[in-house]
Amino acid sequence: MAHYVAIIEDAGPDYAVGVWFPDLPGCISAGDDIDEALRNAAEALELHVEGLKSDGERLPRPRTLTELKADPEVADDLKTYMVALIELPARAHAAE
Repeated sequence: MAHYVAIIEDAGPDYAVGVWFPDLPGCISAGDDIDEALRNAAEALELHVEGLKSDGERLPRPRTLTELKADPEVADDLKTYMVALIELPARAHAAE
C-alpha cells in the first residue's frame, strides 16, 4: 500500500486544522480538530488521486520522510508542523 506524507498545521482552537501533501500540490484538507483533519485528509487524498487519473495524469511517487527532509521547499515545514502518513486506499491505488 502506498502512503503519502501529510503535513498538519494546528494553529489553535480558533482555527481549523489544515493538512497538505508535499507530493501532491493542490491536495489539501482541514478539520475542526486533528482527528477530523486526518479523516478528511484520507478522503482528500483519494479524491485527488481519482482526479489525476481521470485527467490522464500520473500519480507522483510518494517520497519518504528522509527524501522530503532533503527538499528545501519542504524541510522547514517538517521542522515546524506535525506529520502523518496517510494511506492511499487500495481501490484508488489499484486503478493506476
